[in-house]
Amino acid sequence: MLKVIEVLAESNKSWEDAAQTALKTAEKSVRNVRSIYIKNFEASVENGKITKYRINGKISFVLD
Repeated sequence: MLKVIEVLAESNKSWEDAAQTALKTAEKSVRNVRSIYIKNFEASVENGKITKYRINGKISFVLD
């Protein structure tokens, strides 16, 4: 059986780094992560440059 949790994460580098941050943080409290589905991408902009990359995703994992 799988369970899905919704996560939010951000990075100063990239959306990929934000997704890795979400995954690493989730793995501190859940085991057997199987996938991450990125539902939404967002960025903060200051002076014409992206300063923060944000993702909203769903992480699925196997229940013991």
